[in-house]
Amino acid sequence: MKYTKRTLDLNARPKLRLSEVERLIRTRRIIVPPLSRRTLVRLCEVGDLQFAPRRNTRAPYLIFEDSFIKWVEGLDRET
Repeated sequence: MKYTKRTLDLNARPKLRLSEVERLIRTRRIIVPPLSRRTLVRLCEVGDLQFAPRRNTRAPYLIFEDSFIKWVEGLDRET
C-alpha cells in the first residue's frame, strides 16, 4: 500500500488543450473577438504562455493552466 501511494503521488501541473483555451476565451469573453488558433500558438512560441510540447500533430500544445491564468490577469493590469 505504501509503495502504491508513493508511485501515484504526482505533482503534475494541470494542462489545458488549445481548444479548451479557445473555448474559455470565447465563452468568458476574455477578448472580443476571440483570438485565432494561430495567434494562440504564436503566444506559446513567444513565451507568453508556457506549454508542454507534444509529438502528436493533432494537439501540438498543452498550455499550463497557471500560465494561462497569469496571462489573463496580466491583461487587466495597468502598465
